[in-house]
Amino acid sequence: MKHLKPLFTISILLWCCLNSCEPTKQPADGVAEASFYPNSKPGVRWWWFATEIKKEDIKYQLNWLKEKEFGGVEIAWVYPLYRYQKMYRKKYGRNYPKDTTAVEWLSPAWADAVAYTKRYADSIGLYCDFTFGSAWPVAGHNIDKQNTTQIYGDSSFRQTLTFSWAWPDTFLVVNHLDNEAFKTFALPITKALKPALKGSKSALFTDSWEIKLNGKNKIWTVGFEEKFKENFGYDIIPYMEEGLDSFPDVRYDYMLQLDQMVTDGFYKPYVNTCKRLGAWSRVQCLASPTDVMTTYGLVDIPETESMLNNPNYSRIVSSAAALSSKRVVSSESFTCMYGFPATYLREEQIADLKMVADAMFANGVNHHFYHGFPYNPEGSDTVDFFATTYFGPGGSLEPELEEFNKYISKVSSYLQEGETYTDVAVYIPYEDGVMKGAYPKERQRVWVWGEYEMRYIDPPKELEGYHPLWINRYFLEQAKVEDGKLNVGDASFKSLYIDVDYMDIRSLRKIVEHAQNGLRIILKKDPMQAGMNKSEDYRRLISQLKQFENVSPEIGIIHQDLPLLVGDSLPAYWCKRLDDGSYLLFLAQTKSKDLKYPIYSGQSLEKDNYPLNLQLNFDGMSIDLDLSVKPYQSILLKCNTDGKYELLDIEYNPPNPNVKPKEKQRMYF
Repeated sequence: MKHLKPLFTISILLWCCLNSCEPTKQPADGVAEASFYPNSKPGVRWWWFATEIKKEDIKYQLNWLKEKEFGGVEIAWVYPLYRYQKMYRKKYGRNYPKDTTAVEWLSPAWADAVAYTKRYADSIGLYCDFTFGSAWPVAGHNIDKQNTTQIYGDSSFRQTLTFSWAWPDTFLVVNHLDNEAFKTFALPITKALKPALKGSKSALFTDSWEIKLNGKNKIWTVGFEEKFKENFGYDIIPYMEEGLDSFPDVRYDYMLQLDQMVTDGFYKPYVNTCKRLGAWSRVQCLASPTDVMTTYGLVDIPETESMLNNPNYSRIVSSAAALSSKRVVSSESFTCMYGFPATYLREEQIADLKMVADAMFANGVNHHFYHGFPYNPEGSDTVDFFATTYFGPGGSLEPELEEFNKYISKVSSYLQEGETYTDVAVYIPYEDGVMKGAYPKERQRVWVWGEYEMRYIDPPKELEGYHPLWINRYFLEQAKVEDGKLNVGDASFKSLYIDVDYMDIRSLRKIVEHAQNGLRIILKKDPMQAGMNKSEDYRRLISQLKQFENVSPEIGIIHQDLPLLVGDSLPAYWCKRLDDGSYLLFLAQTKSKDLKYPIYSGQSLEKDNYPLNLQLNFDGMSIDLDLSVKPYQSILLKCNTDGKYELLDIEYNPPNPNVKPKEKQRMYF
């Protein structure tokens, strides 16, 4: 065995010292903190470009954000501006000049500026979160060949981060399958951030999975082959050589192994590191090669994203939050909503933002982080981030931003109360996604590849009025059936709905057990077993499940309670049950339903009132709702235990938008 290099040994010892401190007191396992942030006001992603960071400019920008009714910031450290010369050439008529004023990445001067920012934010009542590293995906200046992303069969593969603070110095993306790689990456950023984590509690943020695999699902690491054979009993190498696209069952086993290694190698160490630092973990797990509902359940604050994702995807995140007793569901909101990277930059319209925000509220989001706010020194408003909606001074949104933020804060505050209403759990088609493989070309994007990502799924139409939530194998295994209800986390479901082509045998065994204990199950069809190792018990378990009287393909036979909402045309909506037994029902404006990326400028335009005729059913009571809704308005009802309801005041009237022709999407890569 080779001796450890002295520098590596010192690094490991320093890592241990930094993480051996007494952790901030955390709630007991399975118990969620009632609230994370000191207020429900939206935060904003604040891009710090690799340039000179001055304290007077920090104060100016934070004061401006407070005046505009923002609640806080998330600092994201990104590239020097000259990195995107094409973008700035149009604005300046020449290449953007090279900036040599930036402090060194993670240097004492850098740490001092960050710590000052946190102190000043605290002093004026703003929360302050930090991206855990520079840009995304997770990459470091100290990552070597051993610790970087690996692909089977291509030892020369390297994924570099080209828009980090230290550009043109190369950052290599970490090997997410190896917790030693994460420790190596985390060591310097942990040390540099520790002074800034004093004072009020912050969240440490990590963004969505954006590992580029050259179009191939072949992510790999040392030891993968041996662990795979130990778990599944056969050699995966011949299939890797030929390509997994031809072997869906092998791909399923491969993805299970990948799920385990990414979870143990990255997400769990990340969450534990945040806890040791006395911080919350706020994470976008979307697109990771894991069963994302499980992964989202691990973190303190699960975060979704829109509009690069359709808003309906957020139901996956909010479902995981309810099942793991997480009360805050945050969102990276308004990202490139008119198109990537920045269509109609600085010409965005508030009414369109409200339409998107209401779609997110109707999918369980209750805290927003806008994307975003570029660092501009006092007296300047010309700097932009390359892919964004612009929320800074001098933009089209500024005149209306304060009132819009008050609206966002008010609705967020209401929706952070109580627990998510639950009725029907829907088995998520994760196994189907893995077995299908890649999305068709027309559904792929730079940041979207495989069906396992579940970007485009929706609950069945017949469940629309039941306020359905997703559930997966992990949460089914944690759940218990009591008095015929499936209980897990904050959720208590009256029935389980299954309409999938494939199902893991572990899920099937647990579902049979739940049926034996009295859970009502709507089984629309017989699923098949996923994976190479087929069990002789599978068909027997299916047959056994179908023999129970509480199992049927007909929802009307099994789930005899009326839906929460009945009507000819239901709006997008979200429901919370409050501690006093009353209910909050958010009904989104009509244009917010089933939004698809990208929206067009002025898509929110409405001219006339519209009728909203619904029947609301809860706790054995029925209420007829006959409302006339104004343009752009969403409705928030509080339904009391006596069967009466009141309309809560969330009225906000944005300026009428102008409908513009869709701009051609520009690419700067």
